[in-house]
Amino acid sequence: VEELLNLLDTYAPETEYPAEFAAKVYKISRDPQGVRLTWLKITGGSLKTREVLRYVNQKGAETEEKVIQIRLYSGQKYETADAVTAGEICAVSGLSATYVGQGLGIEGDSGKPILEPVLSYRIVLPKGTDPMVMLPKLRQLEEEDPQLKLVCRGSQIHVQIMGKVQLEVFRSLAKERFGLDINLEDQRIFYKETIENAVEGVGHYEPLRHYAEVHLLLEPLPRGMGLRFDSVCSTDVLEAPYQSLIMSHMSEKTHLGVLTGAPITDMKITLLVGKAHLKHTEGGDMRQATYRAIRQGLMQAKSVLLEPWYRFVLTVPTTSVGRAITDIRAMSGEFDPPENTGDFSTLRGILPAAELGDYAQQVSAYTQG
Repeated sequence: VEELLNLLDTYAPETEYPAEFAAKVYKISRDPQGVRLTWLKITGGSLKTREVLRYVNQKGAETEEKVIQIRLYSGQKYETADAVTAGEICAVSGLSATYVGQGLGIEGDSGKPILEPVLSYRIVLPKGTDPMVMLPKLRQLEEEDPQLKLVCRGSQIHVQIMGKVQLEVFRSLAKERFGLDINLEDQRIFYKETIENAVEGVGHYEPLRHYAEVHLLLEPLPRGMGLRFDSVCSTDVLEAPYQSLIMSHMSEKTHLGVLTGAPITDMKITLLVGKAHLKHTEGGDMRQATYRAIRQGLMQAKSVLLEPWYRFVLTVPTTSVGRAITDIRAMSGEFDPPENTGDFSTLRGILPAAELGDYAQQVSAYTQG
């Protein structure tokens, strides 16, 4: 046994963690009393109860909060602890603006989820329910599931979701957590927009006793890059605090394209130059000028509508592969030659999300399950 332990130590040495505090947020939940819990994997140093954590929330604002309680869970039960060290997993209360994938301390953030919602539904609340009262409650479910997105358009709430299974889970959680019997109507495909060419957008805002001007460069990026923000403006031209305001205004909201009003993506927005007045410029003026510069740039650019496509793997009995090929072609899909493995054949390819619909149920039907 001693020789075996020595051998294990040789091939599986202990993980070395940094001495400085680091942790990764991998889950957000709430206990039966409604207490918000941030689940952490400690990847460096240690964390103590009542310790103050400083971090940046999803909106880019610096937040400072105290850890009220550290819980070590085993199933539904837990024990409280005064401290946790590197390598341990825990749930902490007291943090109100953390998010899944966030790095705390010296730990970096994780990448965004690979899958993004492609379906959008309008949430129909029970009669007499105020949407603005219910929105903060539904936001709790959005925190807990990174692939669930809520969008408020006027007095209507829309949810972007992956598919019917997640849809039913969302309805079930709304009923269980808040007693809400909600319906989801007006299904739509979630499109995005980008641009093909680089343009300069200018935003000018000058009502009485207000002044701000912002020049932005909008450039296309490769697919999947999302939005990037940068500044090449000298502090001799525009003071650093104003530049910081403009950068935050560029990223604080979802900017919409000019083709269908879909969110923009795959674009780099760079601050070229800005102007402010010593007496008449306020923070809100820079916000208006920034929004106008982005809009004016999009109006000049050659815009492109991006449609979501699914990559699929479909395995059916070989006797049904002809039907599957016909269906995929009818849905404007593309696929490789079928792979035959005895009684079954597999098709791999891509197709528009708008065409898929309830095809999974159709496959189940024509293959007798």
